[in-house]
Amino acid sequence: MTSKTQQPATFKPSGPLSGKISVPGDKSISHRALILSALAVGKSQITGLLEGEDVLATAAALRAMGAKIEKKGDVWTVHGVGVGGLMQPENAIDMGNSGTSTRLLMGLVASHGISTTFIGDASLSKRPMGRVIDPLSQMGADIQARETADHKACLPLSVRGICPAIPLEYRLPVASAQVKSAILLAGLNTPGITRIIEPVLTRDHSETMLKGFGAEISVETDADGCRIISLTGEAELKPQKIKVPGDPSSAAFLVVAGLIIPGSDIIIENVGINPTRAGLFDILQEMGGDISLTKKRTVGGETVADIHVKYSALTGIDVPANIAPSMIDEFPILFVAAAIAEGQTTTTGLSELRVKESDRLSQMAKGLSLLGVTLTEKDDGLIIEGSGGKPLSGGRAKPVIETALDHRIAMSFAVAGLVTKSGLALDDITPVETSFPGFKNLLMTLAS
Repeated sequence: MTSKTQQPATFKPSGPLSGKISVPGDKSISHRALILSALAVGKSQITGLLEGEDVLATAAALRAMGAKIEKKGDVWTVHGVGVGGLMQPENAIDMGNSGTSTRLLMGLVASHGISTTFIGDASLSKRPMGRVIDPLSQMGADIQARETADHKACLPLSVRGICPAIPLEYRLPVASAQVKSAILLAGLNTPGITRIIEPVLTRDHSETMLKGFGAEISVETDADGCRIISLTGEAELKPQKIKVPGDPSSAAFLVVAGLIIPGSDIIIENVGINPTRAGLFDILQEMGGDISLTKKRTVGGETVADIHVKYSALTGIDVPANIAPSMIDEFPILFVAAAIAEGQTTTTGLSELRVKESDRLSQMAKGLSLLGVTLTEKDDGLIIEGSGGKPLSGGRAKPVIETALDHRIAMSFAVAGLVTKSGLALDDITPVETSFPGFKNLLMTLAS
């Protein structure tokens, strides 16, 4: 993918937000819908697909491996090649900024008799891949990665798949839906049963969608409370019609904006509220947020609702560490809510945030400090002293925030800019296109 010119952006204090809106399709579900459709035999159709750069990178990679993917109107049609039918790509596959695409496709390639080299942009090339390499190597894949000075395995990396692969029983050492999904995708073309032991529940979109495509998969809970996921390999997936719900991680930015800007009253329609993804909404309600879920329904095995948000005087809390897997991507925007709340908010158990698109703990701490927020940065979390509803301000009239090529950092500070005295500037808003095309315009629509 070609590099893009930086696009600075300014976000100024806002009056009340109001209106009824929708957010783009769920990124996690969009990735998986494309991948499993490419492995089905026949024609699948997907509506509501997120058309951000990360998901488009997944589509391009699947095309390079033989799947036919077309778009007409808002319908994406995927002609699958079947499990075991992937073709050797002609060139290295550029994953742009998408860690999800990379890790899931590594699993996909691992049990096919093809070789693939994955490359990415500067941000993705810093992200560690060792936690995926380890289980896939145990299944027989040969994976060669660039080793950094601190001994992390990073892109560019090559995967030489093996067919047949070796069925694996693997206990996840850290809570990671991406690692779990990579192993499950590898298990689809592996004879026998691939089994994953998950001590801490993570988002379960892969299990739900695999079952919908006809894979033989079961989920049980053992005496210790661990989830045991068993997948029978050499699967035959059946094509599906998939409707992707709105992404709760994208809705999160608008939910927080509605809570912290006085007088706001907004409705976000058709948002996925899978329990493994809804941790932020629970925490915000505990902080005093007026959030109600209406019109609950089930679409394609996923729970969907409209989210009604009203301005609320938030109070800081101690966020329990065990909730982190259900809201790991939402902590940057929670930090913004905490900065406006009354009192102290404490977060722990967030070391995972240091190996996302950026070191999100460090970047949020740096940016919030520029806005005059009193905080303490710990190894695995932030302690934030809220302003009690007062506008944020910094040492300069209009601070410039570094987004570090990270879409969630950019959107979090865009929202923060709406509750400053003088506004703020982002050094680059282009990363937002990876997950939320049209974000700035949508935010401004609510403010108008």
